[in-house]
Amino acid sequence: MTDPKAAREALGVRLRDMRLDAGLNGRQLAAVTGFSPQKVSRIENGVQNIKEADIRAWAAACSASWQVPELIAVRREVARLWREHRRELRAGLVHIQSQNTDVYAATSLLRVYESTAIPGLLYTEDVAAAAIETVARLYGRPVEEARPAARAKLARQALLLRPTGRNAYHFVIEAGVLDIGHGGAEAMDAQLDFLVQVTRMPHVAFGIIPPLADRRIVSKEGFYIFDERLVRADVWTVAIETRRREQIDFYLRVFDDLRRMAVYGDPARELIEAARQRLR
Repeated sequence: MTDPKAAREALGVRLRDMRLDAGLNGRQLAAVTGFSPQKVSRIENGVQNIKEADIRAWAAACSASWQVPELIAVRREVARLWREHRRELRAGLVHIQSQNTDVYAATSLLRVYESTAIPGLLYTEDVAAAAIETVARLYGRPVEEARPAARAKLARQALLLRPTGRNAYHFVIEAGVLDIGHGGAEAMDAQLDFLVQVTRMPHVAFGIIPPLADRRIVSKEGFYIFDERLVRADVWTVAIETRRREQIDFYLRVFDDLRRMAVYGDPARELIEAARQRLR
């Protein structure tokens, strides 16, 4: 996934090249646009975000207004790449978990890789509530929000449980995910039961990368690919997403390598049952 800072820097390079192609130095551009020379430098070095109005002024000063639509599209992509969790959490956990159901419903093939957690779409309510409670504590939200948020989160699970023939799913997880517990032994036992059920759904491919698998690619953060139009991933403090074609193509290649390492069907169910025995 493109780092948001790197994406901002790349936009800055494009703007600097535009200035150089116009034969302007930084002070000259500043004089024409009304920016300070320091602002020009910060934008070109990816330290400061640029506003859309400033892009238009920059391009006009460089006699390159024809580049404005593309540059604004890039600028909006940079903004989408980085969404702070704390800022989004102000609306509450229920609000967050209620979002994006329409994106899931409109997706013909959802590809999911997780290395540190069971995919949220596959949680049982008890495990989802326990997991969300840990999130609430981490970010200073009331733990009483956890159970309603879990129910909101599982509302989109209806897409999985009541297939329409328009939606298919391909999950790949690392085997170690099966040993990450939330909610206690009884809740996790029921969670493993549900995963076994998922492995038998005709519209779902559920793969597990075994321990000590001969790796084709390293294990990194999880991600969701919605058809071939959107990729989303979470890290500790932010959610990152992209619609850029080259980024999506990269993640499709990564997912293909990951799914080739995974086992499906009976071998996957054996790994789930092995985790159940460790739990007991």
